[in-house]
Amino acid sequence: MARYTGPRSKVARRFNDPIFGPSKALQKKAYPPGHHGRNRRRKQSEYALQLMEKQKAKYTYGVLERQFSNLFDKASRKTGITGELLLQLLEARLDNIVYRLGIAPTRRGARQLVLHKHILVNGSVVNIPSFSVKIGDTVEVREKSKSLLAITDSLAANNKSFPWLEWDGSAMSGKVVAMPLRDEIPENIQEQLIVELYSK
Repeated sequence: MARYTGPRSKVARRFNDPIFGPSKALQKKAYPPGHHGRNRRRKQSEYALQLMEKQKAKYTYGVLERQFSNLFDKASRKTGITGELLLQLLEARLDNIVYRLGIAPTRRGARQLVLHKHILVNGSVVNIPSFSVKIGDTVEVREKSKSLLAITDSLAANNKSFPWLEWDGSAMSGKVVAMPLRDEIPENIQEQLIVELYSK
């Protein structure tokens, strides 16, 4: 299954944003990677900014180009603000829901849990990270996986909650009660730039 497997610290430094989680490299070297990183010209073209925003969104959610393009097409056909709808579709991915519920500390970790069949959706095993979760769907940890150290440690360390998700700690089960509003999505993404890029 296709996914990004390249260097993560370089990507985080390129965007000056810890998109893969806390990064020591980003703290030590707060400038872009490469030989000319320190002296790179600051002014960027409009197209460069738009492209960078799209790449940031792709890396953040672990989506490759074709998937991202398909999601944008789907968002553009819906009624509403295309940029917000795109972020909602990205947030509705199963691996992202598992991450948001705190079952895994990172999206990459959530993706692995889904692929290894530790996650149930409405009582059935789903091992497709890009599976689109809908309002009313229940996402839970499989019974025999509830004692996994990776899951219990992640849940113990999780101190975040989201108004569009309900979590039952005793059952290790969460429910999607609504699609997130833009101010309920903490990612530092300027979705309007992505819309402008695809509108060209």
